[in-house]
Amino acid sequence: MDRLLFNFQIALEAIRSNKLRSFLTALGIIFGVSAVISMMAIGAGAQQEILNQMKLVGVNNIIITPIHKPQKDSDSDEAQKGKGKFSPGLNLHDIENITHTLNNIENISGEIVIDSDIIHSGKRKSTKLIGIHPSYFNIFGYEMQEGTNFAEAQAINGAPVCIIGQQVVKQFFNNQNPIGKSIKCGKQWLTVIGVLKKRNVSKGNTRKLGIRNANIDVYIPIQTMLLRYKNRGLITKQTILAANESNGNKKKNKKKKKPTIHQLDKIIVQIAETEQLGHSSEIIHRMLKRRHNSNEDFRITVPELLLKQQQKTKEIFNMVLGAIAGISLLVGGIGIMNIMLASVMERIKEIGLRIALGAQKRDIIQQFLCESMLISLVGGLIGIILGIILSLVIAKIAEIETVISLVSIITSFGVSSFIGILFGITPARKAANQNPITSLRHE
Repeated sequence: MDRLLFNFQIALEAIRSNKLRSFLTALGIIFGVSAVISMMAIGAGAQQEILNQMKLVGVNNIIITPIHKPQKDSDSDEAQKGKGKFSPGLNLHDIENITHTLNNIENISGEIVIDSDIIHSGKRKSTKLIGIHPSYFNIFGYEMQEGTNFAEAQAINGAPVCIIGQQVVKQFFNNQNPIGKSIKCGKQWLTVIGVLKKRNVSKGNTRKLGIRNANIDVYIPIQTMLLRYKNRGLITKQTILAANESNGNKKKNKKKKKPTIHQLDKIIVQIAETEQLGHSSEIIHRMLKRRHNSNEDFRITVPELLLKQQQKTKEIFNMVLGAIAGISLLVGGIGIMNIMLASVMERIKEIGLRIALGAQKRDIIQQFLCESMLISLVGGLIGIILGIILSLVIAKIAEIETVISLVSIITSFGVSSFIGILFGITPARKAANQNPITSLRHE
């Protein structure tokens, strides 16, 4: 142990006497370790972001949304040939048929969205009024902070009740318990029976994933929406007049849109098993196309499969980044070996003198191995600090999530130590195998 400590002191003295050269030698390790940590942080952040997005869109969900296409005129050529038949659009009967067709459904809910105003205690605020089935909250993992979900009787009978988000509570019921109180949405008074827990959702995710920000919305039973607010599935005198007016002004005003025939704005189907998502979406597609008279006026998306494909792509990209970072560590190790070999050639007389004074081969090997390991370890420590700083800077500038893990720090530090040993062995052996007489005569 005393000999090892003595050899370590000699190695440390050699590094101190050549500080600039030792620092330049360590640069490869510093940049390599920092690259590994920052790249792994970016990769872990991307993976975490996708997992968070999966939680937001719900697990094993199939989303069906309407495509707003004008109906074909009955006297058109396509209608004469049996094409372009009238479609009833997305409606509650579609939900019933999907429920009876598939036996692997965990939850299913429709969604109707209208713009409305909330009025309470003299305050008015614009909001979105969402008509849903009670299972909607289970699909997206929403939890109640206070109150309860819609009861079966309330959902079936279209009771004037609602569940509100945290932002609504903050704006209208500050320091009050909203349960049991009434708010006016549009022309209807609704009794608050529940308050959702706050959920952090960025504006970017609401746009990109097409999800709702439950903190600012008011939820009512879907039958309440259809009975007390708006039912686009009903053909009324106003609907016919609006359609005729739209047809009559088609050439004069192209921007004027025909009224939509879709009763629902969305249908969300939650499947029991992930493996059944693809097969179930195909069945739903065929069934809806048949019900809509071969009109494909709907779009089916499976967010989880899309996100998993995106995750797979990012994992491949992260592997490439990790490989590049690993190569930089390898280059740093080669740099250490190169400098150590040059150092052996410069210190041949010193090596010869130590051997002549009684140093054994293992002492020379230990000396140069300690030297290369010290350079690697110090470079690794500096690289860890630089890597953490770099990860934080990237997250701030690029506005992306980075996750610095203990595994990446331990891995990069362990690899840098291993490189110090691996690339220090060759120079150490070469130094130990020097002939002392030849070394002392070396000019």
